[in-house]
Amino acid sequence: MDRILAVLVGLPPLLVLTLVIVLPALESSTLLGLVVPGETAILIGGLVAHGGALPLWAVVAAGAAGACLGDQAGYALGRRYGAGVLARAPRVLRRRLDIARARRLVARRGARAVLIGRWVAVLRAVVPMIAGAGGMRWPVFLRANLAGGLVWATAVALLGYLGAASYRYLERELGIGEWALLALIGVGVALRAWQRARREPADGERAGQSPARGGADR
Repeated sequence: MDRILAVLVGLPPLLVLTLVIVLPALESSTLLGLVVPGETAILIGGLVAHGGALPLWAVVAAGAAGACLGDQAGYALGRRYGAGVLARAPRVLRRRLDIARARRLVARRGARAVLIGRWVAVLRAVVPMIAGAGGMRWPVFLRANLAGGLVWATAVALLGYLGAASYRYLERELGIGEWALLALIGVGVALRAWQRARREPADGERAGQSPARGGADR
């Protein structure tokens, strides 16, 4: 873990800031977030800031700018070409799109969907396009986009910053080394996979039951 942190802190600050801007910007404008979430770059930026190579405010500002620019581009694409633009995405990305969920969220929540979707990678990539295609007014979207991007970038950068600080504290004061931390991370990943495995059969059962309900209604 020390070696990983040393490598990250040793990255050129300009490169880190470039990634912090570019990757979040590409999420909802090119759907890159389905492959490499922009929050990864901001987390790394927070780690680098803890090492002193960058000020934390610069990471937050760069991440918020990239997030807001990317969402504006996604909104403009949806406004001009409609939700059909998502159907022209590469097949490997289309398999991960959750367009129906994004549409329901935007229909129910309106501008708040932009704030909520910011925290889920799959929704973050498609909600701006759905909002544009659905006719959400630009000033309404802009306000939600700016607020959501700033809060999200601040939270993720702080998570990276405090994560590095917590590791140093745990290692120094409590004697918890990298293997214990890696074990905790492994448990978290396993729990996440288990929850997803439980959810998928339930979704399949609901999908199989819905036609029967539709027939009964008719």
